[in-house]
Order: sequence, then structure tokens, then C-alpha cells
Amino acid sequence: MTKTWYGRELQIGVLGGGQLGRMLLQAANSFDIQLHMLDPDPAAPCAQIAYSFQVGQLTDYDTVMAFGQNKDLLTVEIENVNTDALRALEKQGVKVFPQPHILELIRDKGLQKQFYLEQQIPTAPFVFYDSSKDQIPFDFPVVHKLRTGGYDGKGVNIIHEASQLNTSFIEPSIFEACIPFTKELSVIVARNEAGQTKCFPLVECEFNPEANLVEFLFSPAAVSAEIETQAQAIAIDIIEKLDMVGLLAVELFLTTDGDLLVNEIAPRPHNSGHHTIEIARCSQFEQHLRAILNLPLGDTQLHSAGAMLNLVGEKGHEGPVYYEGLEEILKLSGVHPHLYGKAHTKPFRKMGHVTISGVDMDDVRSKAQKVKETMKVISKQ
Repeated sequence: MTKTWYGRELQIGVLGGGQLGRMLLQAANSFDIQLHMLDPDPAAPCAQIAYSFQVGQLTDYDTVMAFGQNKDLLTVEIENVNTDALRALEKQGVKVFPQPHILELIRDKGLQKQFYLEQQIPTAPFVFYDSSKDQIPFDFPVVHKLRTGGYDGKGVNIIHEASQLNTSFIEPSIFEACIPFTKELSVIVARNEAGQTKCFPLVECEFNPEANLVEFLFSPAAVSAEIETQAQAIAIDIIEKLDMVGLLAVELFLTTDGDLLVNEIAPRPHNSGHHTIEIARCSQFEQHLRAILNLPLGDTQLHSAGAMLNLVGEKGHEGPVYYEGLEEILKLSGVHPHLYGKAHTKPFRKMGHVTISGVDMDDVRSKAQKVKETMKVISKQ
């Protein structure tokens, strides 16, 4: 018998069972919502805690069709899914948020950039590139991006001279002009079926240069109120032009000239919103559920200044995971670890994150640095 929720029967399926799905489950529990998950990895972070968990390929048409047949609503925690199946399920009356055509556009960086160009959304100049015939119209350095398949810093190369082209990507790709910038920023916006939109405060990202991964996030970002307003306006403009339902992360560059340029977007809960679990009145995961269920969107105000530190596997460590320094960081006020339930670590693999809150940003940064120095993700036999 299907359990009723909010006076109605409701079966919600999630394509993907990784750490984003794990945190979505935690938000769903507060609403007494049961989530059914599909993931190719039998040991995925959601495997042991989802209401139901099915092992299967997210890119396989028949698998996705079978998974979605008895669902009222489908959502995703990863873009690389079979959208032909999602389109077919939509025709059968299953709601799919974000919509399949949006997933197809966003997972192809070339189509993303073309969308920005056509919709007059500010972004760096770019060209599609075929290594067998095309010339690059920009001065070095340039940014070389795979059109599909890149994630967590993979699929992006900075090319400083022509000889490096020989060892860069040969798959379909784009080249972008390398625009000088002072900050990398992110804003998360939500939109429900009724068309209501809300943005979380702007986030400032600091990257690990070796892994090309976000190391720290800080919010509120150290920018002017004018830049904050402009960033949120850009995010709302994008989600409305997409006519998208759900949660959208918009990554931006603040250039040395003071302009905002859109780098990339992600149509789901995002690494740059994890801090909202502790320091916002409504987390990004609760907001995603509110959006896809067409509920009133939650309050995005922050309780305090905050930061997030990504926990990634240390270099030279591969095997069963051990979190060194966990007890030490738990002695600090306002420090909240989130471990993703991955049994094995490897260099630079995302294994968890730590949210840090404090009375002001100086306090937050001090504690964040202490956590970084103290907690290590290693393999300990």
C-alpha cells in the first residue's frame, strides 16, 4: 500500500545515490517523505539508508524506464542520466524535475555556453573546437573544456602555449578566453512550479590549486551589496529563462573590471550549498524538495557567518577510510562534520565536508584553518 503524504499518495524517485542523495534523504525525513533511489554502485552512500535502493545504470533506457514506471515524481542528484527515458516517462504523466531538456542542455558545456550567448547572459567568450581543423581565436592562456563528462575539476585544462594542445582533449570540446578575475563566486537559486524564486546569499570559493577542487567556501561572500544583488538577479534570470523547476547552482567569476561572468551551472543541490544545512534557516536540500513539490520556498537567510571545508582523500592514501583528527575538531564550537559513508578513500576523492559557523568571518576563518590542519582523510590498515 502506498503511504500517503500531505493528504495524497506520493512516490518520489531519485536518480543517483551519492552524497547529495544522502543529504537529500536527511531533509526528506523531516517531511516524512520516502525517497526511492537508483544508483549503479551497490555500496553508494544512500544504499543503506534510502527507503528503497535499486542497483542499476542511470544511463540505461530500460533501467530508468522500469525505475520510473510507478513513480509520481522523479528528480536527480547527477546530470548524466538517460533523458530519453525521462522524456518518455513525462509523456506517461510522471513529473520530472529538473526537466529532461534542461539536463541535456546543462550537461553539455557547449550547449550551456550557446544558451548564455543567445539569452544575453554574461559569460566569457568561447568557441567550439575540432582539433583536426579549428584555430583558437584567443591569446594564450586559454581554458580548454570537455563538452561532456567533466566533473570536480576534471575535464578542464588551462593551456599556456600551443604545444600543450597536443596533450589536451581530443573529444568534443570548447575553448574559452581566460578572463582575469578576483573571486570565484556561487549563488543557489530555487524555483517551484508556481514560479516563485528565492536565492541563498552569495558564496565565495577558494580552490585547492593541485586538485582543482573547491577547498573552502565562505558565506556571506566578501563583496559589495551591489555585486550580491547582481549575482542573484543573474541566477533568477537564468532559472526563469530555462523555465526550470528545482534548484540551480550558478558559478560566477568576478572579473578584475568588476563584472560578473557566468562560468557553469548545475541543476541540483550543489557542493557550494552544503553550508546551508547548519547556517541557513532552510537548507538547500529542503529547498530542493520544496521546489519540486511546489511548496512555498523556505527562508534563505543565514543564522551566522559560515564556511565549508571539503574533506578529500590525502595523497598517498588508498584503501579503507580513517578520519584522523575527528575527535579533536569536535571539541570546537560551531564545527559540524558530515561524512558521506564511503568505505574507501583515494587521493582527492570527496569523502565528506565540515561546516563551520562563528560570530563573524574572522572567527569562522580561524576555526576553518584549524579544522584543515587537524582533520585528515587517510587509509589506516
